[in-house]
Amino acid sequence: MKKLIIASTSTIHGSGYLEYLLDTLTLFFQSTETILFIPYARPSGLSHDAYTEIVQKAFKKIDKNIVGIHQFENPKKALLEAKGIFVGGGNSFVLLNELYKNDVFDPLKSVIQSGTPYLGTSAGSNICGLTMGTSNDMPIVHPPSFDTLGIIPFNINPHYLDPNPNSKHMGETREIRIKEFHFFNTQSVVGLREGSFLEVSGERITLKGPLKARIFEPKKEAYEVESGTDLSLLR
Repeated sequence: MKKLIIASTSTIHGSGYLEYLLDTLTLFFQSTETILFIPYARPSGLSHDAYTEIVQKAFKKIDKNIVGIHQFENPKKALLEAKGIFVGGGNSFVLLNELYKNDVFDPLKSVIQSGTPYLGTSAGSNICGLTMGTSNDMPIVHPPSFDTLGIIPFNINPHYLDPNPNSKHMGETREIRIKEFHFFNTQSVVGLREGSFLEVSGERITLKGPLKARIFEPKKEAYEVESGTDLSLLR
């Protein structure tokens, strides 16, 4: 049975890394002491070791050990033997490219589908959807495919921002970009605001956190859903 936390972000304003999620993660990872961390997204170009250190400090608060996948000679074997997995944020294109490059894309999908608990934040959440098409990131590398894991039957837009009527920014809003996406694509998109996450248990997908999410479906007006809403039938 699939078991995932798909979070918009690792850090909300005014809190430490993963701090807002720690109570949830204590229960989520209760069956394992050691979590395999995949640092491939490399926010701000952080080294894998430096990124892993940040995650280790956060999980130490709930008595969990973190080991980076890059420390293993055989990353595929490490994935297959992992009792819990965390894929952090950064650049989604870099993350996806590294998953393909290290030949762990298919093993990652397999272990998630088999029930290994998976936490994703930001880029690590992006890859749970169908494609990379609604990432906020610049395509600074070109992965072999824009297809992602397809664990959930729609796309994610993490860090979703509502239009600010007082802003002097003349570029596209997130809503406009997602509408552009729907000129060429048919899957729905969930705009996850900071502090919100999806909880996946088997085939059930539930919005969690203090905020609503914004739902975009092709040829429909965008609409809001409350925390606690079941999104399992969204396609």
